[in-house]
Amino acid sequence: MGITIHDVARRAGVSISTVSRVLNDTTAVHEDKRRSVIEAAEALGYSPNPAARSLLGKKTGGIGVLLPHVGGEFFAELLNGLDEAAHASGHFLVISTSYRHRDEFNAAIRAMDRRVDGLIVMAPELDAEGVASILSSGNAVSFINTLVEEGSADVLNFDNFGGALALTQHLLGLGHRRIALIKGPSGAWDAQERVRGYRAAMAEEGIEDTASLEFEGEYTSIAGYDATGAILEAVPQPTAIIAANDDCAAGVLSALSEAGVSVPHAVAVAGFDGIPSTQYTLPPLTTVRVPIGEIGYRAVSRLAARIEDQEGEVATQYETVPVELVVRKSTVAALPDSADLGAASTG
Repeated sequence: MGITIHDVARRAGVSISTVSRVLNDTTAVHEDKRRSVIEAAEALGYSPNPAARSLLGKKTGGIGVLLPHVGGEFFAELLNGLDEAAHASGHFLVISTSYRHRDEFNAAIRAMDRRVDGLIVMAPELDAEGVASILSSGNAVSFINTLVEEGSADVLNFDNFGGALALTQHLLGLGHRRIALIKGPSGAWDAQERVRGYRAAMAEEGIEDTASLEFEGEYTSIAGYDATGAILEAVPQPTAIIAANDDCAAGVLSALSEAGVSVPHAVAVAGFDGIPSTQYTLPPLTTVRVPIGEIGYRAVSRLAARIEDQEGEVATQYETVPVELVVRKSTVAALPDSADLGAASTG
């Protein structure tokens, strides 16, 4: 059991109420008693419970972070950026996950309420009602990659639409026309934006109907693996595959290798996010690089400034962060129309 206010009172030889008055600086206390309480608290390593400090109107020093989940390279990069900025601003992080479920999201928000001074929220699946409920809680909030009305909150979204547009245009420029898209989670705003970017690029080339080229998926390697099986059965067969993200692309590469299909000569493959391991896949993966760590650092820095803002001088900012197309060996020019996957397979 941790050190409590009772332990501090016993060591200092004063009442609990005296300890409370000293630590919360609510009323004057004789200097001798004040010094005894401070020395006892320091000797015992006592710090007030964040929730208790919040109830007393004091800052807790905590920043709540709500993410869809925390596994994988993407979230490791993001958390590194968040944590670095938290240390720099003198805060600590309280991290929770929603796993893209509304009930778990609500439970996480309730659990963090009054324990933190502000919130970092990444919830691409969150609707307007959910966003409004967070904003009405009274906490300072910074959103990452979440659909939020401009001007209502601090937002750092990365350019999902622009990244998917550039990636699709890259493949079209290589002569690919049958470009399959493995979509991200249904209902997730970032996934919808990537679909929109893909469709916009295809429409620019006069390819309006992409329904037969779009396949359901998730941001996981198993989803990429499973979707690739359906893609290989499609007639006519796609010559390129855009995966929902880099994890999904890893599953695509695995499935194509297992099927004896050469990448990139039979099928070009591309991902999204630009996680570090993509430069080491076989072949190295063409992707869209998102400045993940930088976004995390900037989100916390902005939030910390708003938490400390006593005069309301720090305005909210809505920013769409540019992304970068990174072309590697997993994408090359399309084969002539007479070629097919079987002719270019490794088997």
